Amino acid sequence: MASGFVSRLKQFDAYPKTLEDFRVKTYGGATITLLSGAIIVILFLSELAYFLSTDIREELYVDTSRGEKMKINFDLSFQRMPCLYLSIDAMDVSGEHQLDVLHSVFKQRLTTDGQPITEEKPQPVEMGTGPEGNETTPTETAPAVVVKDDVCKSCYGAESPEIPCCNTCEQVREAYRIKGWAFNNPTGISQCINEGWTDKIKDQVNEGCNIRGYIEVSKVAGNIHFAPGKSFQQHSVHVHDLQSFGVKKFNFTHTIGHLSFGEDYPGQLHPLNGYTQVQQVDLPTGGLMYQYFIKVVPTIYHKLSGELLRTNQFSVTKHSKEARAVAGHSGLPGVFFMYDLSPMMVQLTEHRRSFTHFLTGVCAIVGGVFTVAGMLDGMLYHSARALRKKIDLGKAS
Repeated sequence: MASGFVSRLKQFDAYPKTLEDFRVKTYGGATITLLSGAIIVILFLSELAYFLSTDIREELYVDTSRGEKMKINFDLSFQRMPCLYLSIDAMDVSGEHQLDVLHSVFKQRLTTDGQPITEEKPQPVEMGTGPEGNETTPTETAPAVVVKDDVCKSCYGAESPEIPCCNTCEQVREAYRIKGWAFNNPTGISQCINEGWTDKIKDQVNEGCNIRGYIEVSKVAGNIHFAPGKSFQQHSVHVHDLQSFGVKKFNFTHTIGHLSFGEDYPGQLHPLNGYTQVQQVDLPTGGLMYQYFIKVVPTIYHKLSGELLRTNQFSVTKHSKEARAVAGHSGLPGVFFMYDLSPMMVQLTEHRRSFTHFLTGVCAIVGGVFTVAGMLDGMLYHSARALRKKIDLGKAS
């Protein structure tokens, strides 16, 4: 009974074997076998790499987060604007203003060909989180008020509880800014005369500047801008003091090395990284106002390790216009990043790919390549035989 069952079982063999005597091996078949084997190895490695990579699933939600802060990381180079001229301001629709930000910003003087200029006396710095996330970036500190017991120089009427004494020209400028006054006559201030303020402006007039660092802002619509002159509020109007520089036109040719909103996540793209704008218009006064209208999309990134990263993506639209006057309706020369937040939030989640999917893919690769190779080998073998027969018949006749 057992032998009968075994004999009937053989009938289900889908792979009947042929005798070795009836097998013909050819050089063409060997070549196709080697090629198909190489193709299988290449496709297997690609399938393995695909399996080992993580799958990112994207979901869309309504953003209900409120009252959070957002870090704007930046690294900009201005080829024709000295560091002495530039100030950084942040404003938003809630009324929060950050004027002439210094506490998390580092300025590096550049030559006209973009090479850094070594300072004889390095500015005091503190360590902060830079544009790359976890890396630290030196940050320039705001000018400290140095008050000696026996020396307290005048601020020329701009004394305040924040700056009771002005022992340097920069402290006089800061005191004027807090008061909302224009700093338009440095030649009449003894501190500026002693420090050679006018000569310093002349020395840096043909230099460039690299500015990098970050600014923390509220998660509401607003803008950050890089513009010439100290900024201050005057009758609820944002004003930049340009008179102290003695120049009437500004060249805001610039390169955006990096701009991001929050920390980076794997595979994130930054649309403005490496973007350069060259100001080719030579205006008699003022300059060009470069505007970048940015739509920020809040993003949550879930890693396989369980780590949760709250960050942002963004898209951008570029525009520029002439700002012939240093004040008024035509705008202000400079680089402006106007950002607005999307009401939707994107959630990205990392997933491992299915092992069964990997096995299915490998089987499909092996079976498919061998099937196609067998068909090709059979076609070539039978075509060669038929051609050989015709040749033999032609010789015989």
